[in-house]
Amino acid sequence: MSQDLKQKILNYAQKDFISIENALKENLGAHLEIVSDVAGHILFSGGKRLRPLLMIISARICGYSEKKAIYFSTLFEYLHSATLLHDDIIDNGNLRRGKSSAHLLWGNPIVILVGDFLLARSLSISSETQIPRVIKIIADITENLSQGEIHQLTQKKNINLTQDEYMEIIRRKTAVLIQGACLVGALIAGADEEKITALGDYGLNLGLAFQMADDLLDYTADTKSLGKPMGADLKEGKLTLPVINALEKAEQDDRAVMERIIMDQNFSRTDFQILLDMLNKYKGIEYTKNKAKSHVEIAKKSLLVFKDSSAKSILTDIADYALKRKY
Repeated sequence: MSQDLKQKILNYAQKDFISIENALKENLGAHLEIVSDVAGHILFSGGKRLRPLLMIISARICGYSEKKAIYFSTLFEYLHSATLLHDDIIDNGNLRRGKSSAHLLWGNPIVILVGDFLLARSLSISSETQIPRVIKIIADITENLSQGEIHQLTQKKNINLTQDEYMEIIRRKTAVLIQGACLVGALIAGADEEKITALGDYGLNLGLAFQMADDLLDYTADTKSLGKPMGADLKEGKLTLPVINALEKAEQDDRAVMERIIMDQNFSRTDFQILLDMLNKYKGIEYTKNKAKSHVEIAKKSLLVFKDSSAKSILTDIADYALKRKY
């Protein structure tokens, strides 16, 4: 079922993906070869292009069909890639999408500055829409991304992290960017407020569900499909919803075992398996799946204001596929 859904999305968006790929290369605007090299290392390493695609389809569902949408959509991939470059330095990550992280190849200073360049490039493209509200959305996104990362950084190894705090972190770190892509699509199409709000609600809830599904992969996917080692988030000190929920429900002795593993940055495979057993025992993984599913349902309901169309159908499919990635 998930493969059929994925293929349906790919078939619909095949031409869009090709156009996005070409536009990302043509519009990078780097004057130095090293900037192109570092940016290209992350930009063309197999990303899903979800955010630019969502912007294009959101514009399309509102009746916008101009080719300029492809150009504007690249700002979301540049912005997203900037955060990945910075995140890998902050987390000291060694792998990204199955490749060596950029900072291991070029060093932290260069990679930080290329990330800054990509942020600036996204803001520059947003200004070309000549829509003040679009520019404000992109500026707000960059603020939220920074604060979300800082919030998460200050909560590393915090075994008392609450679900509310977790939700606020993923809203800022992930959901606002996906929401922004949908909002900008509506705005460049000149949509009315009802449709703008609907696509904003769709994007926000899709983003929350997408991040929860992504957090599940740390405990359910293998290194090859994940592109980084299993348990990497936990080794970096990031407590995500499966762990937070299980900790809340665990009996005292089990919680003590879980806390010991979480606080040990060099936990063994055996320890990780023990933790997985605890997550299953206290249904932390099941809880997270159900929570993500509820946000997908809200996202899909947000689309009810639109008439049936291929664009509406594919936005629904994208929401469903967020849950069907390999857990």
